[in-house]
Amino acid sequence: MKNEHPEKVLKWLQTKPSLKNLGSEFPELLETVRCELAEIVSEGSNIKLPEYLKRMTQQEHLIKKEFYCRRGDKKIATRLVKQMLRTRMVHLTIKQHLISEATGIEKGKVRFNILNGYLAQKLLFVDNLVRKPVSLFWFRLIWPLLWQKKMLMPLVQPEGIYCFYSKELIDELTELIGERNCLEIAAGDGTLSRFLADSGVKILATDDYSWQHEVKYPVDVENIDAQVALRKYTPEVVLCSWPPAGNRFEQQVFKTKSVELYIVIGSRHRFAAGNWDTYASQSTFEFKEDKRLCRLVLPPELDAVVYIFKRNFKHFEAASCPE
Repeated sequence: MKNEHPEKVLKWLQTKPSLKNLGSEFPELLETVRCELAEIVSEGSNIKLPEYLKRMTQQEHLIKKEFYCRRGDKKIATRLVKQMLRTRMVHLTIKQHLISEATGIEKGKVRFNILNGYLAQKLLFVDNLVRKPVSLFWFRLIWPLLWQKKMLMPLVQPEGIYCFYSKELIDELTELIGERNCLEIAAGDGTLSRFLADSGVKILATDDYSWQHEVKYPVDVENIDAQVALRKYTPEVVLCSWPPAGNRFEQQVFKTKSVELYIVIGSRHRFAAGNWDTYASQSTFEFKEDKRLCRLVLPPELDAVVYIFKRNFKHFEAASCPE
């Protein structure tokens, strides 16, 4: 793979290879990335990781622009491939680092024992890995009994599960959305939309299917790019659970005139989810952290956060009216 044509490596990268596979094909590059990350966290803090990840992503975007302007230039294509490899390695290595910190397990497989596995299954899932709205009453009763609780998310994240939704969260979101038409973007397996639809919300689940290596997409999740979906459905409410860090699609939400409310469920760690450059630069929506809703996203060890973006109609009307 190392000496393959850049286009073949790019095609391979689109399959979302694992960190192990990346290391097998490009061991020297992975070692460089690991050394850089080790230096960043050597002081015992993850605080500088977001900036490092942001630099990698920005560098990739810059080279992509150059590549599109000068197609056929093999040197630029080679630079792009190398940077894309670095960026993916950084994402996966940081993820591995956080899992290690959360579980204390650095090598080998993370496994529940029989009792912990049984209780977690009954508490969180209908069957296998099909999630259900979780009762806060039973969660608060059973969760403290699981002494292997730190292992839950490392076990389910490879299957595209990043959190669990309480019944109370679904009730609150249902009331917040009301009768307005709602669109979920980057919906993954559509679990959140399914729960809300069962509660009477008029909602459509969409995803561009770019995470097929992790997520099993059901037929009721429409295979469509977020930007196209926003234009097609002109939703009043948009919902996104765990948008990828530094994604390019959230900026379109704030540009869509029909959107009155945007609800984001994600991580308090800014390098783990969401496009914070877009959140900070947009001026048409006022947003806040809803601490009450945050407590309804499970498990609490995730340190999950719920942000509510409400359109500032005064700003909107001022921008629309000619002077």
